[in-house]
Amino acid sequence: MSVRIAAPDDAESVLRIYAPIVEGTVVSFELEVPTVDEMRRRIATTLERFPWLVSIDAEGSVDGYVYAGLHRERAAYQWSVDVTAYVREDARGRGIRKRLYARLFDELVRLGYHQAFAGIALPNAASVGLHESVGFTHLGVYRDVGFKLGAWHDVGWWQRTLRPPTPPRPPLAFDRR
Repeated sequence: MSVRIAAPDDAESVLRIYAPIVEGTVVSFELEVPTVDEMRRRIATTLERFPWLVSIDAEGSVDGYVYAGLHRERAAYQWSVDVTAYVREDARGRGIRKRLYARLFDELVRLGYHQAFAGIALPNAASVGLHESVGFTHLGVYRDVGFKLGAWHDVGWWQRTLRPPTPPRPPLAFDRR
């Protein structure tokens, strides 16, 4: 497995991973699958400030991705990010998300971020196990916060400290080189 920075041209491959999650699960609270153009825009917009990484399998195809995004709008939150990782269904259980998260965390530390947060639609033992195995701790639960597939769903929140508290500097911009 190799990992590289995503490019807008990866949108179609990323969407092949993400579309079944939107269509058939509550893992994502999106109700409609985004278009390829929308996914391309999301990748490009994310890369203006945050890392978006893709995993490449032995055949050269994208088999997983991970990215960071804004945690909250207010300026005092600028050292915190929300993170998410997805893996192609036939590639699950191989440690791809762990390796992607490890690379993402290294990059986030380099950029100056302090805390990472992950929201997980519950129940989802696999995602909880993954996040706890890479250092996240449980914070709490938003009860009945999302309605999808005919039911209300809870979202649990997990937090991972990326680096010890130090006097902050503004986070660096993500450099795609």
